[in-house]
Amino acid sequence: MQNIPPNFRGALWESNHPCVPIIKSRTTLATLPFYNFLLWVLLGVLTFPCCVRCLIFKVGVLGPWNCDPVYYRALPAAAARLAVSRINGDLNLDLGLKMDFIILQEPCETSKALTAFIYYEKMADAFVGPTNPGYCIAASLLAKNWDKAVFSYGCINYELLRTTAYPTFTRTVPFPTEVLFAVLKHFRWASVVVVSSNEDIWVDTAGRLATALRNKGLPIRLVTPMGMNETEVESTLRKIQGAGGIRAIIMCMHSLLVGGEHQAAFLLKAREMGLTSGKYAFVPYDTLHYSVPYTNVSYRPLQNNSRLREAYDAVLTITMASEPFSFNEAFAAAKRSEELALVNPLFGTIYNSFYLLARSIHNARRAGMQLSGSNLAYFTKNTTFSGFNQKVKVDTAREVKTNYVILDTDNSGSQLYQTYMVDLTSGVLRFAGRSIHFPGGSPPSPDSSCWFEKNAICSGGTIFQFLCFFIFLNLNGRRRLQQIQLVKGPNRILLTLEDLTFINPQLSKKVNSITETRSSINENVNPFLGFFSDCSMFAVVTEHCSRGSLQDLLRNEDVKLDWMFKSSLVLDLIKGMKYLHHRDFPHGRLKSRNCVVDGRFVLKITDYGFNELLESQKAPTEEPPPEDLFWTAPEFLRDPASSRKGTSKGDVYSFSIILQEVVVRGPPYCMLGLPPEEIIRKVKKPPPMCRPTVAPDQAPLECIQLMKQCWSELPDRRPTFDEIFDRFKLINKGKKTNIIDSMLRMLEQYSSNLEDLIRERTEELEVEKQRTEKLLSEMLPPSVAEALKTGATVEPEYFDEVTIYFSDIVGFTTISSLSDPIEVVDLLNDLYTLFDAVLNSHDVYKVETIGDAYMVASGLPKRNGNKHAAEIANMSLNILSSVGTFHMRHMPDVPVRIRIGIHSGPCVAGVVGLTMPRYCLFGDTVNTASRMESTGLPYRIHVNLSTVKILHSLNEGYKIEVRGKTELKGKGVEETYWLVGKTNFTKPLPKPPEIKPGENNHGLNPEDIAAYRRKKAEKKA
Repeated sequence: MQNIPPNFRGALWESNHPCVPIIKSRTTLATLPFYNFLLWVLLGVLTFPCCVRCLIFKVGVLGPWNCDPVYYRALPAAAARLAVSRINGDLNLDLGLKMDFIILQEPCETSKALTAFIYYEKMADAFVGPTNPGYCIAASLLAKNWDKAVFSYGCINYELLRTTAYPTFTRTVPFPTEVLFAVLKHFRWASVVVVSSNEDIWVDTAGRLATALRNKGLPIRLVTPMGMNETEVESTLRKIQGAGGIRAIIMCMHSLLVGGEHQAAFLLKAREMGLTSGKYAFVPYDTLHYSVPYTNVSYRPLQNNSRLREAYDAVLTITMASEPFSFNEAFAAAKRSEELALVNPLFGTIYNSFYLLARSIHNARRAGMQLSGSNLAYFTKNTTFSGFNQKVKVDTAREVKTNYVILDTDNSGSQLYQTYMVDLTSGVLRFAGRSIHFPGGSPPSPDSSCWFEKNAICSGGTIFQFLCFFIFLNLNGRRRLQQIQLVKGPNRILLTLEDLTFINPQLSKKVNSITETRSSINENVNPFLGFFSDCSMFAVVTEHCSRGSLQDLLRNEDVKLDWMFKSSLVLDLIKGMKYLHHRDFPHGRLKSRNCVVDGRFVLKITDYGFNELLESQKAPTEEPPPEDLFWTAPEFLRDPASSRKGTSKGDVYSFSIILQEVVVRGPPYCMLGLPPEEIIRKVKKPPPMCRPTVAPDQAPLECIQLMKQCWSELPDRRPTFDEIFDRFKLINKGKKTNIIDSMLRMLEQYSSNLEDLIRERTEELEVEKQRTEKLLSEMLPPSVAEALKTGATVEPEYFDEVTIYFSDIVGFTTISSLSDPIEVVDLLNDLYTLFDAVLNSHDVYKVETIGDAYMVASGLPKRNGNKHAAEIANMSLNILSSVGTFHMRHMPDVPVRIRIGIHSGPCVAGVVGLTMPRYCLFGDTVNTASRMESTGLPYRIHVNLSTVKILHSLNEGYKIEVRGKTELKGKGVEETYWLVGKTNFTKPLPKPPEIKPGENNHGLNPEDIAAYRRKKAEKKA
């Protein structure tokens, strides 16, 4: 096996392997003419032995070999090596190449597996795999594009059976659904559930298996993972018990026979809850892909655990037959040194896949065809060969045929024995000489055989039962469905394909109306798909139309409808009814509610054909509310019993009422202002004749005249839909009532307005963008903000020297205690607005405010040499000057005194946090500046020696006084200074309060507080 692929040429690999005969020079060259001699020399150079290469065909073996220990025990490399060795040495195979292989890893997560597969395009000429059915369709489409064959044993997607859509895909084992269907048909177990372990590969397998079985008409009642723990497993089994009527449980997980621990845990819990006593049959799914050894083989999990042995008695193991000898015997013959107990029998399936690919290459070569992906998939047909331990045959339809057996245990030992042979050619089971030992003495109860008949419809037993349930829906269940509010107006339940059981009633004489309904295919007739049955609720399934019903559309004021739109919808309705009437298929229930509109604004008729079904079953009638009778023709109002049959003339009357709704864009008879009961009474018993009134300016006159003729009291005077179609075309004067054309005209009319609107919105967007960027730049440094906007990571940055400013309000705690919260907010907002105005004229950056603390830095994030100390010093003097004249709104007589601390030194700055990121400073400089502020005095600027040195070096006339020795917390005693002014600084500075020994110099004066309290008491008095 090669780990590094050689040079790739087209669809084949090249190798230096000396497998092509070397062409040697001839001795007769001297007798040839000179030009012939040159030609032969050229040919000799081109075929020189050093350039001779043979073709290597590399096969990629896909599987979760690294992430799944059970799959790892399939030994894919050993299986591929054995197959390649035998293929290359098989003289009966004319390949014209040497086969090689490469092991390709398939991650256990489906999305990652597909991503990995994309990168394998140039690593192999064909693929054995995928193992995970979750991405089989995507992988097959990619392989189709690459023109590389996909030989898979794990894909169960029934869509892949369409060879025209997936020409490079083929299976290497029989379709598992066919095997399961044959077994379920034999025992008449139609109601099954599919349970999987929790890994992606098995969850996807369960979903695809359920879809494939539903495609064959079986009612899959439940598809669910087993759960992560014992509680969840128990909950899953409770769901199965609660589903009712379940016969078989298909387990999509590793079989415990090959080391599947999840299956063992699932069966033990099922035994504990009494589910393995005979009511259900448990069927492993994964054993369908390989041959489980069953001749004189004891399985350790059953041998060592009596409870598990008892639970496994309810399991029927379906696996490939061993012909002529078992997997263990075949494997032992191939490599006797291996420990057989640890080998996954999938080993043999991988081997067989290689041999099928080799036979296909042989067949294609004999047919003179290129080894393209589609040719390799095609030439698997009509192939027979001896696989690892069974005969494999592929028929003309490229379907793999090999025998399967059903294995069972007898609850007394750890060995399996053969009970039935599954004949896939005929689809029947043949007795193999020993009966199945069912735990309860008999198999689970059978379902109706009609589930397995192509021409019957089933639900719960018989066709008659189903029709009765269907009638129950139409009489009683419809209101329950309409209680689910999904869209405006009449409501509907949205289903996916996973929710549906499709039927094939084409040849059933008992349900002629359903057959005709299903075969009705027209652009303006909504197709009937099948029936939905769940939790005693039965419903008809049709295609979902995203625009809702015509009634919904007319009542949606957000949708603008001009006459062209309206006439297009009406013409669609006419064409749909014309189609139904040409097939002698009157609707009988036509309303604006059952005219639906799809995403392309095409109107489609639905709810047709049900009256005949109800009438044939003699179902009891239910009196509808008066508002539901607006569309019913007068003759049917007088004779309700005949309304079930429906007539073409009755449909014409219903059309006229719908036409009135479209023209006036309102409910039927909305202009009369009468209650529904009164309207129905007048329509039923003329004269006078009661009909809607339509103003002449609401539609063309010919349209109004046609509408009045359609609601004629005498049915014979109503036109047919052929006549209505011809007259309606004349109303539009031969113009095509195409919604797309109408939309284009509307777009032309609005194009200029749209350009202005776009320009206006663009300007608004630009303004908002500028506001956002301004706000962001005020919260973060511009350079940092730009980096965050582009998604870049902002790395922490080291600064050699910066100056940091801290200040707070002296006596803030006392002020807060004497103030209301809103007054405190106003104080800080006014003070910091004043500070911010001062900052604008200095090269500084405001870091943050916390309570009454105000932090500023200079020298970052933009470096400014040694000017940072001067910038902070100048700013401090200006702030101190402005505070001297500042007064609180609510305490104007109490002075606001601040103390300021400054320190210079190195620090690190960076962005912290993802939510509300902050630009923060770190380092000893920050701590020292904070200590300088906390040990300062009111109306004083406390400066450290490092800052003083920088200010002196600038020689700008800063006035500095020595404070003396000051103890800084965490720093010890240091010499500190006061910044008291600067030459040419003319703004007044507030006079610091006199420092008296023994007094608290870090709060308000008691006299100030007493005076404020006295004035406040006087105001209250």
